[in-house]
Amino acid sequence: MALAESQEHNTLHFLVIPLGSPGHYIPTIDIAKLLAQHGVKVTIVTTPFNNLRFGSILDQAIESGLPISFLEFPFPYIEFGLPEGCESVDNLPDISLAKKLMEAYTSLQNQVEQYVENLNPRPNCILSDAYLLWAGDTAKKFQIPRITFDGMNCFTQLCNHILSLTKVYENVGELDSFVLPGLPDRIELRRSQLPFAFNSGTQDVKDFHEKLKVSEAEAYGVVINSFQELEQGYADEYQKVKGDKVWCIGPLSLCHKDVSEMVQRGNKSSIDKNDCLDWLDSQEKGSVIYACLGSISRIEPAQLVELALALESSRKPFIWVVRAGPKTEKIEKWIADEGFEERTKDRALLIRGWAPQLLVLSHPAIGGFLTHCGWNSTLEGVCAGVPMVTWPQFQEQFYNEKLVVQVLKIGVSVGAQNVVHWGEEEKSEVIVKSEEFKKAIEVLMKEGEEREERRKRAKEYSKMAYKAIEEGGSSYNNMKRLIQDIKNYTSIS
Repeated sequence: MALAESQEHNTLHFLVIPLGSPGHYIPTIDIAKLLAQHGVKVTIVTTPFNNLRFGSILDQAIESGLPISFLEFPFPYIEFGLPEGCESVDNLPDISLAKKLMEAYTSLQNQVEQYVENLNPRPNCILSDAYLLWAGDTAKKFQIPRITFDGMNCFTQLCNHILSLTKVYENVGELDSFVLPGLPDRIELRRSQLPFAFNSGTQDVKDFHEKLKVSEAEAYGVVINSFQELEQGYADEYQKVKGDKVWCIGPLSLCHKDVSEMVQRGNKSSIDKNDCLDWLDSQEKGSVIYACLGSISRIEPAQLVELALALESSRKPFIWVVRAGPKTEKIEKWIADEGFEERTKDRALLIRGWAPQLLVLSHPAIGGFLTHCGWNSTLEGVCAGVPMVTWPQFQEQFYNEKLVVQVLKIGVSVGAQNVVHWGEEEKSEVIVKSEEFKKAIEVLMKEGEEREERRKRAKEYSKMAYKAIEEGGSSYNNMKRLIQDIKNYTSIS
């Protein structure tokens, strides 16, 4: 008994606190699984609907004996004026409720602290989403090291760091270009392409990002969903910035090997996996364009019409994940009124709602991925070895486009010039015309040396990704280094 207790005492315990947004929650769940695979005891703070929606992917892992448990707290919908079951950003009926959702998450702090207070021994580490600032206060209160995760890569982190440091963007006009100084490659951006932190008129946003900077600086370190070989120069530079407390442990999506897990990851798929696979099996190798624009996409229906017309006129088989947030009905009405689905039925598959993206991308029929350049999707494209058509929308997505098109040379841009901030889509007209989409698709898919070079590079990065997570690979070793760092910290304190 004493031996069991002593082993229990020697087991590291991480308290993991995700943010209610698919692009953050899903990879955080993956981190929890990876930690447990390395023998760490993991407790995930969750809420009822999020647990049901995102947590079930860990059922198999838990049944196999991995030390993962959920700490579920009721979510205070009524108190914060939220609809019942609205625990994630993509469930918000209206963007104006985003602030209330964050406040509701902040209200969980007391319950989390009561849990930590009553625990003996206390958790060795709090791994939380960077945007949950209160987790930093909790970590300080109990003198527990906190590691942050915000779902971005080293390239983005370094770009943001340099912009904060140099303020080089402040002296240029909204539509003017400038070069980010001190990067391994010449990266040029327009001020209008920068994320909220550098490109928002509202004081609330500026204040939040100032607090975020302080919170991240106080954290023990940061985990990154990437692998060093993908962005070596940027990973090295960011390590220097953070005093070696950066751990690239991705690609996180590769911790799911089973087909059922691939389908289940993030949400229940809105299409039967066999129907999806049967359709893909009927297509020629490398012939299909897969168009999916992210879990919180609220692109205006008029803009989606331009995309739909381009997919049709490309003459290529395609899968289109139809999603427009609260305005999905409008685009569905256009599809029905115009007979779009009927017209394209011989070479198109339309998926409503959630798509089994990992399964789709890994199929040999996929020849190109038309993406919004969210980092999860971009990295999943890299893992699958699929070249990309890039159409960034907001936040750090224009950085990701630069990485894909310019640094990795595995993508073709549609030529979007301005960020369309999430929640402000109505302010923008049609930004990218169908001809521009069509042209980018044609360049990506056109037979020839350029296409073959792009595909070859994409396949090479895919091989590197799989190698990184294997035993002895860079991400595997970084996870071991992270665990050792926390063990060292625990023994010193």
